[in-house]
Amino acid sequence: MIRFLAIVIAVVSLDQVSKLWILNSFSLYESRELIPGFFSLTYLTNKGAAFGFLAGQTGAWRHYLFLILGAVALVVIVLAWVRMRHAHTFYAISLPLIGGGALGNLIDRVRLGSVVDFLDVYIGTYHWPAFNVADSAICVGVAVFLLANILEERAGRRKRELEK
Repeated sequence: MIRFLAIVIAVVSLDQVSKLWILNSFSLYESRELIPGFFSLTYLTNKGAAFGFLAGQTGAWRHYLFLILGAVALVVIVLAWVRMRHAHTFYAISLPLIGGGALGNLIDRVRLGSVVDFLDVYIGTYHWPAFNVADSAICVGVAVFLLANILEERAGRRKRELEK
């Protein structure tokens, strides 16, 4: 449990400190190019889910829906970690990365009513949707989780073949 909490705290801390810096150093929609033609820091907010899903919807229901979904996701992640952490080391790493990211964005929704995004990757005029440290942790966590699934499946297949 200590490793789980340490990873979650590290992700949430990096996420919230980076967002605080953006909030204090940038005006909304301000952009500073760091790698010409590829990467900028751009202060945006996202009232929706991933890639702005439901961002255009009005009404308090959207805000409460995302708060409830975030809280449910955290409970599911903790329960999955309790069940899977011994199956493969990668589960013990991936689930707290996902949980820390979910918690970081949930904190924004509670504090600000939207999520602060600022990492802007692009090539020419094509921009990937802006994201943040929490989103990055979720993506890395999902990739590590999928890798664990693949490795576990291969190990199970080899074991079944040897038992034949």
